[in-house]
Amino acid sequence: MATPEERLAELGLTVPDVVPPVAAYVPAVRSGAHVFTAGQIPMRDGELVATGKVGDTATPEQATEAARQCALNALAAIRSQTGTLEGVRIVKVVVFVASTPDFTGQPAVANGASELFAQVFGDAGVHARSAVGVAALPLDATVEVEVVAEVAEVSA
Repeated sequence: MATPEERLAELGLTVPDVVPPVAAYVPAVRSGAHVFTAGQIPMRDGELVATGKVGDTATPEQATEAARQCALNALAAIRSQTGTLEGVRIVKVVVFVASTPDFTGQPAVANGASELFAQVFGDAGVHARSAVGVAALPLDATVEVEVVAEVAEVSA
């Protein structure tokens, strides 16, 4: 059975460095067997991969790819607390989509994150989820994703 890192490699992906916070918070906090990530915006190599609102300056396809990048960034935040992605189960995902009032495709955009988690973790990546349209996100990001993960073994 392949590890999450091996599955990422098969997809041609790697877990990036943890995205530095843009305000007064930390990227993730571990509490017992759970890791709670801060909202992860779609940063790649220090730049946002998508800005603006879906239905205006951003397409649903751009937002879906941004959600996928947010998911990778969430994996980095989780791994910063666990040291590995093995034994991780994705429990809850919340996806915020900056969108115009008439755009109602937030669930499809959120699939960018959800499908990545399922590809990386298999059944342990299938999760509860909320997909919410919002007026604006930090730095004009198109998408923000936060995750609650469960860790199989609690280490000291």
